[in-house]
Amino acid sequence: MTRAPGKHQRLRLLSCNILAGASVQRYHQYVTRGINAVLPARSKLDNLDRLAELLPQFDVIGLQEADAGSLRSGFLNQTRYLAETSRMPFWSHQPNRPVAQLSHTANGLICRLEPEVVVDYPLPSRIPGRGALLARFGDEAHGLAVVIAHLSLSAQARARQLAFIAEVLQDHPHAVLMGDLNTDSRSPEMRHLFAHSSLQAPEHAVPTFPSWKPRRALDHILVSSHIRIDKMWTLPQAFSDHLALAAEIQLPSAPRKAHK
Repeated sequence: MTRAPGKHQRLRLLSCNILAGASVQRYHQYVTRGINAVLPARSKLDNLDRLAELLPQFDVIGLQEADAGSLRSGFLNQTRYLAETSRMPFWSHQPNRPVAQLSHTANGLICRLEPEVVVDYPLPSRIPGRGALLARFGDEAHGLAVVIAHLSLSAQARARQLAFIAEVLQDHPHAVLMGDLNTDSRSPEMRHLFAHSSLQAPEHAVPTFPSWKPRRALDHILVSSHIRIDKMWTLPQAFSDHLALAAEIQLPSAPRKAHK
């Protein structure tokens, strides 16, 4: 069942690049733990279980680098696993980059809110395999649009991808973009995004990478001008090579919220 919450509802958001469950705490572990990239391991499941314990604190969770069900995850849909383990009622995922049966990278959505619609967008890139997942909560005119994305390493590709996302969000006055954007908010491609959409540049950068000594703000939760960010922080636990980024926002009007 659902109910309509009151005006000016607060929501708690979480964006997390989970690296398919792998725990990397030092640069050299990209090499020494390289076998984990293609083989399942109990440590990955333990890592997901630790994350699942925290998810009920949030209303909308965006995942990047979740595995959609391949060898490296033991053929486990990690978005579904996290949703079911945390007992969150709604989930969706967007598989983007299959590599034989070895890996299948996906964006994931887990939420306490029931989306009215979920749309998968392939993002422009010279090398296919990047995508954006859009979930709309509430009606088309006044609802909240949340886009979850994992952008390319190339600045040229990111510029095209952010221009595409800006175009998608033109029809959504209340919007959130969250994910691993692989760039900081001062880059030319991000400045172009802010100039061509209602999304606002963050007041303060929150470093998220690398998780063991965060220096770069590569992960973002960006909101449109009518949404207020009351608080933004990183989770103290490291679940991958990125710290998970959290935010508490206040909406001018509210989508419907599920209750038990």
